[in-house]
Amino acid sequence: MSIAKNLQKIKETLQEGVELVAVSKTKPSSDIEEAYAAGQRVFGENRPQEMKGKAEELPKDIEWHMIGHLQSKKTKYIAPFVSLIHSVDKLSLLQEINKRAAQNERVINVLLQVYISKEESKYGMDESEVVELLSSEEFNALQNIKVVGLMGMATNTDNEATIRNEFKGLKTFFDSLTQNNYSKNVELTILSTGMSGDYHIAMEEGSNMVRIGSSIFGSRG
Repeated sequence: MSIAKNLQKIKETLQEGVELVAVSKTKPSSDIEEAYAAGQRVFGENRPQEMKGKAEELPKDIEWHMIGHLQSKKTKYIAPFVSLIHSVDKLSLLQEINKRAAQNERVINVLLQVYISKEESKYGMDESEVVELLSSEEFNALQNIKVVGLMGMATNTDNEATIRNEFKGLKTFFDSLTQNNYSKNVELTILSTGMSGDYHIAMEEGSNMVRIGSSIFGSRG
């Protein structure tokens, strides 16, 4: 099935208000162009230099999302154009993003990654660390970033009950955070959970942004 048909099939399954991030990491620009021609405008990459190269050669109205673990030293490659950074898990990375955003005279939107799975290989902060971060003077001093939501990755398992509980817990935490009055650089509207294998469950548990790659572009080559 073509990329365009895959996209159409997935979009038919999305709940109203759920944004699709087409995960194009490792895929050639020609695949992105096919998805773009089918109406997709939001793409996710996990390698800053690769994203920069694609952004330079592809249409300028594409929204580029950084979805992988981001090293501080590589923030400079994407700071001029990235629309959303999904996987921020520490203050020092936020400070680097803020610095690079200021150099480019813009505000960069970010999601805080919360550790919800049972796998030690996954990144993320626990709930208490998120609250501590958002309440800190160091965070409140940042003028060129905005935390617009949370992101989480469920355990890689066939046990749907485990996945559902992890997504449900993150939604509960997200809702609790929205009740607080944090500084002007916090505006929580996005809950990004769910990938090709579990996005249906994620949507049922409150996700409004899903990251789907293999179901659109095929398995990574």
